[in-house]
Amino acid sequence: MVYSRGGPKGQSHSSKVVRSTKEEKGKRRVSNENPGLLADFERISMALASDETTRICNHCDRPIPSSNIDLHYAHCVRNLEKCKVCGDMVPKKHAQEHFLNTHAPVACSLCSETMEREILAIHKGENCPQRIVTCEFCEFPLPAIDLAEHQEVCGNRTELCHLCNRYIRLRERYNHESRCSGVAENVGSSRDVRAAEREQGAQRRQPPEYSRRRLLFTIAITGIAVLLGSLFFQKKTETSQVH
Repeated sequence: MVYSRGGPKGQSHSSKVVRSTKEEKGKRRVSNENPGLLADFERISMALASDETTRICNHCDRPIPSSNIDLHYAHCVRNLEKCKVCGDMVPKKHAQEHFLNTHAPVACSLCSETMEREILAIHKGENCPQRIVTCEFCEFPLPAIDLAEHQEVCGNRTELCHLCNRYIRLRERYNHESRCSGVAENVGSSRDVRAAEREQGAQRRQPPEYSRRRLLFTIAITGIAVLLGSLFFQKKTETSQVH
């Protein structure tokens, strides 16, 4: 065997020449023995030579080896269908199932709103008005649609600050705790506030003078009415006995 100056490259080149010569001899032998096989031989040779090339399937848009494109296309068109929503290729017999399980609108179990299945989890976790949330003041669980009204009332409740002994609204508690300077500065004022509140409560509990007079007058009228009713009933009873 003859080698060129390129060493291994020369060996490769000479191998190609030898292989090409053998293929030509094979073609001539096939042509001489059975001319009908020559076309098949050439077709197989072309398919082997094009194994590295690909073509795009017009049905599924996937790259397919050129030697298999015809067989693939026939199988692809017969068995696969492109989803009109997501573009995925799905078996034709499962196309309806794919749509129902993946894209068909579904109703939220909390608020009955209809939406795409893909956003159902986000809706339930973030947007559903009937999702359960907790009040930031009392941690009571309630539907999100009622949260604002509940916190408006709950935030106005008061609790005693153990640092300054003052009653602070819950909505102001965090800001107050960051500013509160302790017991020494606020005990006197808080006591004055509580004393004033007790005094106002006592004043509200004392009934006015005219209310007492009205009460006595009502009692007197009621007593007279009861007395007259008793006399009338007694007289009627005596009359019935005489007859």
